[in-house]
Amino acid sequence: MKAYRDINGDSGISSYDCGDDWIKVQFKDGKIYEYQASKIGQAHITAMRALADSGDGLNSYIMRNPTVKNGWSSKS
Repeated sequence: MKAYRDINGDSGISSYDCGDDWIKVQFKDGKIYEYQASKIGQAHITAMRALADSGDGLNSYIMRNPTVKNGWSSKS
């Protein structure tokens, strides 16, 4: 997993990993959520990947979008 840059220092996310149609997000509490395009849509995966790579806004995006917040495919 890649460290999430968190350029503003205000995110609950610590790291992430992604592919063409999925993204895994690790929160600072250690929980890892995987999101798949087949469940939340490719547009959300694309947006989340861009935010993750930029190091800003991913946590807010997840929390503001109920489809994403409640649409994780697996949690560990």
